[in-house]
Amino acid sequence: QVQLVESGGGLVQPGGSLRLSCAASGNIFSINAMGWYRQAPGKQRELVTAITSGGSTNYADSVKGRFTISRDNARNTVYLQMNSLKPEDTAVYYCHCDIATPPWGDAMDYWGKGTLVTVSS
Repeated sequence: QVQLVESGGGLVQPGGSLRLSCAASGNIFSINAMGWYRQAPGKQRELVTAITSGGSTNYADSVKGRFTISRDNARNTVYLQMNSLKPEDTAVYYCHCDIATPPWGDAMDYWGKGTLVTVSS
């Protein structure tokens, strides 16, 4: 059984910063891509950013230059540093990982339960 646990959400003023963390635990063979999605009220879930096992990253245009994704492979953890936050960044942020599990190493998508980020004065 694999679990993803997110932390770090909360209320922040416009222009402020937050750091999200997502730790994967359980019977893990390897973790391929890790990433963050978000879903604002009344909108579809969208990809914010992702990072491969080799460290290659991609970002949504709306967050480029403000958000930074990183990962600690030893801790099976992915981070999202969010700077210069805007009210339109308000959403539930979901961690997503592509994880291979024993015994055959088959990879599956796993999701966290989400953490709320509210940007408001």
